[in-house]
Amino acid sequence: MAGSVSQPLPQPPSPLVQRVHHQLRARITSGEYPPHSRLPGEHDLSALFGVSRPVVREALRRLREDGLVFSRQGAGTFVRGPEPESGKALAYAPVGTIADVQRCYEFRLEVEPANAFYAAQRNNRAALDTIERALDLLRDTTYAHRHREDADYAFHISIAEASNNYFFLSSMQALKEHITVGMKLHGLSLLGPSGDLAAVLEEHASIFAAIRDHKAEEARDAMRRHIQGSYDRLFEGKVLDLAL
Repeated sequence: MAGSVSQPLPQPPSPLVQRVHHQLRARITSGEYPPHSRLPGEHDLSALFGVSRPVVREALRRLREDGLVFSRQGAGTFVRGPEPESGKALAYAPVGTIADVQRCYEFRLEVEPANAFYAAQRNNRAALDTIERALDLLRDTTYAHRHREDADYAFHISIAEASNNYFFLSSMQALKEHITVGMKLHGLSLLGPSGDLAAVLEEHASIFAAIRDHKAEEARDAMRRHIQGSYDRLFEGKVLDLAL
């Protein structure tokens, strides 16, 4: 219309704000921060994500706009409870059979290579430090000829966080029990006479190196080889027929 003044488009959030917003959203959706719980304070969140407090403040503002949290003056920021008729947080039934573990590996074969691909494209120094700390813990346990599924899961979930996609991250967090059960069984197979902890450590190191060097295709392929190798070592060709 003649004489009208166009309104400026809103500026998109910075990559740091997006990352913190997505990761907090994923933690809320997965139930890590359950309804009615208080989120950590700005100072603690700044340290957790390796960002400044203004970045955290803006990410929290976006969460309030999403309707996921609310603030109380002097008390902090809290997760909203579910509204009537609203959906529940993403969740899966507990692991019941070895078929559940097999299905989880099939899911991981599709999702985790994508996590690694996007992590290689989108990582920053803080994200790399988190992945590397988990890798160091895996290295220490390997040298002690042990396997720790908590360290294994920490490595994989830190890559999901670095992908900066809360759909991937929420799914991985909701499947934590299933994933760690599979990792525990895989770890036990590695401690047997035919196991090779050192080779599996090298698989993890190759994934990290590709992500660190921003080699997205190599990271995706290295992750796929690792998950497929874990699947093959665990099931030794004795997979169940899951046909309907």
